[in-house]
Amino acid sequence: MIYRFIFVSIILIDAVILFFQTLELSISFHEAELLYGEFSFLQLIVNTSLLFFGHNDFALRLPMILLHLLSIVLLNEISKKYIPSGKNRLWLISAFILLPGVVSSSLIVNSAGLLIFGILLFVYVYENYSIKFIYLLLPIYAVIDAGFVYLFLGLMTYHLFSKEKKCFLYNLSMFALSIYIYGFEAHGTPSGHFLDAIGAYAAVFSPIIFIYLVYSLYRRYLADKMDLEWYIASTALLVSLMLSFRQRVAIEYFAPYLMIGLPLAAQTFISSYRVRLKIFRGGYKAIFTVSFILLILNTVIVLFNKDLYLIIENPKKHFAYDMHIAKELSQQLKSKDINCVTTDRRYELRLKFYGISTCKEYRLVKNQLLEKKDSDVTISYKNIVLYSANVTKLNTE
Repeated sequence: MIYRFIFVSIILIDAVILFFQTLELSISFHEAELLYGEFSFLQLIVNTSLLFFGHNDFALRLPMILLHLLSIVLLNEISKKYIPSGKNRLWLISAFILLPGVVSSSLIVNSAGLLIFGILLFVYVYENYSIKFIYLLLPIYAVIDAGFVYLFLGLMTYHLFSKEKKCFLYNLSMFALSIYIYGFEAHGTPSGHFLDAIGAYAAVFSPIIFIYLVYSLYRRYLADKMDLEWYIASTALLVSLMLSFRQRVAIEYFAPYLMIGLPLAAQTFISSYRVRLKIFRGGYKAIFTVSFILLILNTVIVLFNKDLYLIIENPKKHFAYDMHIAKELSQQLKSKDINCVTTDRRYELRLKFYGISTCKEYRLVKNQLLEKKDSDVTISYKNIVLYSANVTKLNTE
């Protein structure tokens, strides 16, 4: 009972923190493109949230927060097969919540959060319900997002080695359907993005956890303990690394598949720890402690990211710069009774979300940050100027 209470408490604390983080962020250009661009399933659920909860940042990010919270519940249920101890599962859940990639996917409107939830949901349904539910779920995945194509690839590999011909052919058809709808991006000449891909994975999982995750997958291969979760995670990892030799890969489409490998890595770690005498467990305790310290530091940096402007010479190099400014800029424009402007497309699309439309009556011209000149609108944080621009009223007669 105490573990269930702690588990619920972790979810509630996580939800409260994410709620307050929505107040610190503005819509980014890529999020605005998704919202106002071509139709997608993610666009549909975000627009539904905006319809019910109003046109604001909380409603924009609420679907991602809910998908994230549901993913925590699913991961806890899936992990019971690998980690019977409730205490150990709490550590796994805590690590999952603190992962840099999970923190970003729980707030940023993109496919990553949807993929994490979808993959965890599939594994949970596969292990607890009839195969009929799988046959109903996979066609939905094939239609709603291009990123699920790698799930079909992993399932094809699993059923191929399991010699399940019918399941292999079914997933092959789903793979073909996904490619028919969205295409499959594999192009380029050898260009050496392998190290970039490794670096991106390390940033998503943190270096120590990513290395141990890969080690765990390899160790299970040597021990011939390759189950469904292993095939899903390993296939996505290998495909992404092979593609990285020829092109820059979108890690947000691949990293969610490695999330399903976290329970496997945790089981490997716990087993390795327990088989050793206490005097030989020091190295494992050090790895565990350092990993959590790094995860906590990363989360603190994300939560208080605006303070980084105080130590970064060029504000544009801030990792979250593209998710700041727009909301504050719209507020300043409205305070001047300006409800429409002409400016560069990236800001026009972002300002549209906050009620500033595009027109020819006013022109918003951004200034260089290093320029020392008067500005009509200035966005700053603790006296650090992040954005400045001049507004000119045009004669449209």
